[in-house]
Amino acid sequence: MPAFPEIEKIKYEGPDCTDPLAFRWYDEGEVVEGRTMKEHLRFSVVYWHTFRGTGSDPFGAPTMLRPWDDGSESVENACNRARAAFELFEKLGVPFYAFHDRDVAPEGASLAASNKNLDAVVAVLEEEQQRTGVKLLWGTANLFSNPRYMHGAATSCNADAFAYAGAQVKKCLEVTKRLGGENYVFWGGREGYQNLNGTDMKRELDHLGAFFHMALDYAKQIGFDGTFLIEPKPKEPTKHQYDSDAAACINFLRAYDLTERFKLNIETNHATLAGHEMQHELEYAGHQGMLGSIDANTGDLLLGWDTDQFATDIYLCSKIMLVLLKYGLSPGGVNFDAKVRRESFEPVDLFHAHVGGMDTFARGLKVAAAIRADGQFDKFIQNRYSSWDSGIGAKVEAGGVDLPALEAYMLEKGEIDPNQSGRQEMLENLFNRYI
Repeated sequence: MPAFPEIEKIKYEGPDCTDPLAFRWYDEGEVVEGRTMKEHLRFSVVYWHTFRGTGSDPFGAPTMLRPWDDGSESVENACNRARAAFELFEKLGVPFYAFHDRDVAPEGASLAASNKNLDAVVAVLEEEQQRTGVKLLWGTANLFSNPRYMHGAATSCNADAFAYAGAQVKKCLEVTKRLGGENYVFWGGREGYQNLNGTDMKRELDHLGAFFHMALDYAKQIGFDGTFLIEPKPKEPTKHQYDSDAAACINFLRAYDLTERFKLNIETNHATLAGHEMQHELEYAGHQGMLGSIDANTGDLLLGWDTDQFATDIYLCSKIMLVLLKYGLSPGGVNFDAKVRRESFEPVDLFHAHVGGMDTFARGLKVAAAIRADGQFDKFIQNRYSSWDSGIGAKVEAGGVDLPALEAYMLEKGEIDPNQSGRQEMLENLFNRYI
């Protein structure tokens, strides 16, 4: 029996459409900069918020109405949930989805029982992938919810917790390969500390580096050739997490010789919590060749926690797409790590949320492409840095200048050439023309 019997497949109707369950901007076959929107955006729906979110929060009980879910932790219910998920994926027309192992299958009384439960549900996922053509963008292991991970997983002071996490990742890598996953993600939800007085930071980081190398070694062993992704996040639940932002993650990967197979999965809400703009995190990862994927969401600036809201801000999505067009996104995607609000509790709200997010990113793609085609921002930047294209600037960039040479240059010249205005307000006004 269908989970969403009243919902037809969402279609593109154009900018003048007033149907809230139709795309106004996302036309998957429209070609932008030589590729279709579907190829550029690589949309993905997350399993955890969309099919395991209940609407509960620290101040209230669950609110979500999910008729296909009987509320039990049985394998049968998990299989029913998986079929409902693929109905949504298919009706939205998204090419990908993503999951944690504990999202799709219930945890058993033992590791062996958990693995058996996972295998049973993976059989259904495999069947549904073949039926619909929807692919797995990435898999990951939940190494943060169970109390065994209270001190972390790969960074735990308890070696048994480290071992259990390794066993869980082993199984999840096998499942990700079986389902044709294009990536594997690590989010260090509890890989950090609350109190440095009781923490050996170097030892914990060494253990984390060793853990990732074990994952790489096993991936080679089983023939999984997907990309490994780290998702930066600065805090929540721990006071400090080791994967706090793009710079910290890239430094860690270089320090532990992990850059060959690892890239970053950047999330807007996490960038905000780190005190950065999403554009900053994307640009930082992109210019170092470490941008692999994004989690498409946003936060509420009046709330200081990870609200995981759907991104419907055209300015935000246009700026994101500017960077993605510059550096590319594959093998990752635009992954909707977002959840409907607690008050949006009916099944149809899942469609309203994703349609809005997909349309906003599609419009952002068109805005970004128009900005690039016009070239005014590029011309401004080129002119702003023109002093580096000749003379002393060009010599510095070529690497043939030392400090005594700089001193001799300025002693002869006497004073620098006048600075030019940064024109911030003009540039902001210019950006507005494309929206």
